[in-house]
Amino acid sequence: MRVSSGMMTNNYLNQLNRQYQKQADLMEQSDGSAIHRPSDDPVAFAQTMTAKFSLAKNERYSASLDTAQSWMDSTDDAMVNMKEILTTIVEKTSEAANGTNTTTDTAATAEEIKSYIDELVSQANTQVGNSYIFAGSADTTKPYTVGTVTAKADVKTLDDTQSELFGTKQMLILTDSSSNTYYLDTTNGNLYAKDYVDSGYKTTVANNSTATAAAVKTAVQSNASGTLDAFTSSTATTTATQAEVFMSSTFNTNGTLTATTNSFTSTISGSTTLTFSTSDKTVVTYSGNDDKISMPIQTGDADPDKDSVNSTGADLFGTDIFGGVGSELINNLYEIADKMENGDTTWLSSDGITLANNAHDQVVSAEVTVASRNASYNLSKTTMENQNTQINTDITNLSASDTAELIVSLQTAQTLYNMSLSVGANILPLSLADYLS
Repeated sequence: MRVSSGMMTNNYLNQLNRQYQKQADLMEQSDGSAIHRPSDDPVAFAQTMTAKFSLAKNERYSASLDTAQSWMDSTDDAMVNMKEILTTIVEKTSEAANGTNTTTDTAATAEEIKSYIDELVSQANTQVGNSYIFAGSADTTKPYTVGTVTAKADVKTLDDTQSELFGTKQMLILTDSSSNTYYLDTTNGNLYAKDYVDSGYKTTVANNSTATAAAVKTAVQSNASGTLDAFTSSTATTTATQAEVFMSSTFNTNGTLTATTNSFTSTISGSTTLTFSTSDKTVVTYSGNDDKISMPIQTGDADPDKDSVNSTGADLFGTDIFGGVGSELINNLYEIADKMENGDTTWLSSDGITLANNAHDQVVSAEVTVASRNASYNLSKTTMENQNTQINTDITNLSASDTAELIVSLQTAQTLYNMSLSVGANILPLSLADYLS
């Protein structure tokens, strides 16, 4: 085969271009990445894309976690403030219940209690951004408003011992035509004489001192004076359903009677007509719902028990026997203030102290639940931060260029390129143009 000067020149130029291309490829790595396209290293490129996908997903959940922690921190802060307020209310109620304060002092304490309740309501309306943290999933709606209710049913609150024996924590108060007072267990329709619930049950307990706890409870509850006829006349087949039918058909969720009539019959001997004791009360209305807001921080369906970042009104202040969600404890505190204002130390020493302690314990329990979830999220945050560090390290190991090696390679490529230029200038045969010049 004949080799011409043109072929030599073309071969030289091709080699020179390849050397220049190698130098350009090395320069491309000066941005710190050794992989710019799949062809650079198909295996490493695929592994890097997988790692970057994992990093993006992890960062997305990290952002959700940061938002969740903001909610829970705000919730916890509000609850801490509420606990402090409720601790003060418990102390003030105990002081007022001991009967040593003057009427003027007790009335002044009542006004102080009302100011504390106002602050509780303010804390319950806490916002994160434009969202109310205690409104459930209805977080754009202000959850708590204060108003007054006319003729709300009066409630008897049982202490812990009474609650265990009678099987309920509150009963409704009724009176007969002879001004005898009875307490209605709204879970089964049983009516108990006031004196029996207040102290008479202790005799039953003493008479059954050797019996089991279950037997003592049965003995106490068997001393009901009778049953409200409205329960047994229900078409519902179970006692629980009868109770639901009676309460929903008799009372609004604010505790007022659905009908204007306040007359009920009972199987109590000599006392067939009963009316509910009612009074005008200051109350709060809860406009939120009982659905929690979930912010998942891991793949899978949201779990309200693990992923919820807020507490609802029901978590915070409970649900009363009328079905009023998220308002029970606040309304109980208003009841304390009213009784205190009227100087009813007898009620304060029994129901009042119980209600104040219940409110405090309820908020403490809700705060512990939030704190527990927050601790779990803090642990998840640490885990995610560690994962992000490891993923970034993996990406660097897969795709980052070696600076020292790159410098050496570039210097070598530059040297070879310059050498090629020098060789070409001195070795390539002269062209016709050279001769003409």
